[in-house]
Amino acid sequence: MTEATHSFPKLAALTARFTNGAPTSFAVSSNGQRIAYLQSTGPQDSAKRLLLRELSDPARAVVIADPAILDAADARISADEQARRERLRESGTGIVSFATDTDFTTATFALSGALGVADLQAREAQLVSVTGPVIDPRVDPTGKHVAWVADRSLYVANLDGSDERCLAASTGADQSWGLANFLAAEEFDRIRGFWWAPDGQSVIVEEVDESGVQEFYISDPTTPSATPRRVRYPAAGTPNPVVRLWLVSIDGHRSQLTWDTSKWEYVVSVSWTPFGPALVVLYDRSQTNSVTLVVDPDNATTQVLSSGHDDQWVSDLPGTPCWDSQGRLVTTQHEAATEGIAIAGRPVENDLGANVCAVIDVAEEGLLLSVAPSPTSSALLFVSNEGDQTWLTAADGFHTGTWSGGTLVTASTSLESLDWDRALNTWSPGELSAQRVTSLESLAMRPPVTLHHELISVGSRELNTVVIWPANHRPGSARLPVIMNPYGGPHAQRVIEVGRAFALNQWMANQGFAVVVADGRGSPGRGPEFERTIKGDLATPALDDQIDVIGGVAARYPEDIDPNRVGIVGWSFGGYLAALAVMAAPEVFHAAVAGAPVTDWRLYDTAYTERYLSDPAVYPEHYEASSLLNRAANLTRPLMIIHGLADDNVLVAHSLQLSSALTAAGRPHSFLPLSNVTHMTPQVEIAENLQLLEIDFLRRALNTLTTSDDAAADSDA
Repeated sequence: MTEATHSFPKLAALTARFTNGAPTSFAVSSNGQRIAYLQSTGPQDSAKRLLLRELSDPARAVVIADPAILDAADARISADEQARRERLRESGTGIVSFATDTDFTTATFALSGALGVADLQAREAQLVSVTGPVIDPRVDPTGKHVAWVADRSLYVANLDGSDERCLAASTGADQSWGLANFLAAEEFDRIRGFWWAPDGQSVIVEEVDESGVQEFYISDPTTPSATPRRVRYPAAGTPNPVVRLWLVSIDGHRSQLTWDTSKWEYVVSVSWTPFGPALVVLYDRSQTNSVTLVVDPDNATTQVLSSGHDDQWVSDLPGTPCWDSQGRLVTTQHEAATEGIAIAGRPVENDLGANVCAVIDVAEEGLLLSVAPSPTSSALLFVSNEGDQTWLTAADGFHTGTWSGGTLVTASTSLESLDWDRALNTWSPGELSAQRVTSLESLAMRPPVTLHHELISVGSRELNTVVIWPANHRPGSARLPVIMNPYGGPHAQRVIEVGRAFALNQWMANQGFAVVVADGRGSPGRGPEFERTIKGDLATPALDDQIDVIGGVAARYPEDIDPNRVGIVGWSFGGYLAALAVMAAPEVFHAAVAGAPVTDWRLYDTAYTERYLSDPAVYPEHYEASSLLNRAANLTRPLMIIHGLADDNVLVAHSLQLSSALTAAGRPHSFLPLSNVTHMTPQVEIAENLQLLEIDFLRRALNTLTTSDDAAADSDA
């Protein structure tokens, strides 16, 4: 291959897919005068620093805490912290998160397992000696104490490390305090395990008892002498961990928040703000029922505030339920085609009829919402306490941000752009629009490609699709082989108006392919009904929609698309869908690369799998219909399976079982095991060469396919 071919995968790997050096994790003080965020020094530096800007001098960024200066040489990252970062898909190093007090005078962070405390007024930081390795240190809202987790126990101390005490001590490897359990972090996007009271005198703490969860072992075959790592993994149909919440005062007094843990197994969210008492959302095991509890901080008793039911599954928008500054409850409002919010039971409508994606911030003046004017776009909308609404960004493109005290930080891009425009703005309720103050410079590398793509809607369901063409392709000049690159499953959306999201697809296309990315049923963005059509069958709707898409794309571009040379590649659910495609529809899909695929849904976790396929003991037919193992004998197309041996999310047992079934059926295939690789594949050499191997496999499989080969495969199928 040419040096140019190698350049993009290498650069993508070295720069964490061109994210190193970008400013992230913005926080704005309540008066809007200070903005804190994280940023590394450049494209090949993964170590994030804590930076601060003052509204009085917005163009100047001050480095508050720099891992290269702070000495954390004797500290270490614990296995629990590594697992936490895996759940977050965090590939960065250095300071990967921070917390501030209400007045924005203090920030706390972990650095290589050490406790960092930053004085935001003096603009300096230091490492404080406490029990470690430190996980998720959080300063209390009043700025007097810091709490953190070490060795699965919860500690608290003064900011200088004095008066340290253990508030809740773990009794062993199967019990933890203050850590989000695996299911909460992986499937409910809850990464926190303790929450400060607004007055800083107590915390709500999560206790997890995993003793009843089955044991799995993850080994390193490249080092036979190494002891396998034991994990507690709640596979579908097996016991979940027992999760409890406790109200713990900083002097050590502890009271349990009580509910029927046998009925309500999932602690989905906890919220405790100055605007009202703590709220706890619980789901039952089937996830068809939910309840919101309100906590009395004086005696730790709870009352049911509201309940919900959905025949398919219940869900709440991120940031809900919550109190607004008027003490009114903000909840998720579901309709068949739209998702929104309600305040005190009254639905909030906007003039574009846009789906609400999240409640981002709750301020004294109102709510900042992330909304989707179209299924592929994202915008910011502010709703005042009086109900007035202001669009803070354009309706087209993709915009995120945060707001507080008259200061708005935005990050904006579009489908045509490879850049994010990050800006510091001023805006207050009553003003028509935000006023830009300064840009926030990114030090990230711009992907070295030029986009050649189209956003279209195709198929009988008008599915949102992006088609990416080679840079040198002229319409009608050649019928190109195709690479389908979907995720295709629930809880993830690939087709969004973010050009940078398609940089890798553009490089793939430049190797001589038309690349097609499409969101089918089950993906978010088009309302609850569109998502919930996959209930009971993860295979058929997902595959049918990709078949529909390739048919629609081929019909739309008959002189540019070769429907007899279609490959499909994906990771995780996308890997499952890729393997399914060549086994169940070889007449449509002619080669596949399946990365970290789920092959038997009985082996995947309870919260995700049972949400969509229900209890395997009650509905075994759902699992049979969605399994890949019983389709192994149908394989007639080239299939490459890739899996990390250290994956604790989709265990390598999935791919090993599929490979064994294919071998038993006499079906040739390729299997690429990745030593010491998790679900993220963060290692530079592996991330780089994986892309090259995938492209080489698909090029050989599709470019050598002849008409007679195609006919023979169809005949065998």
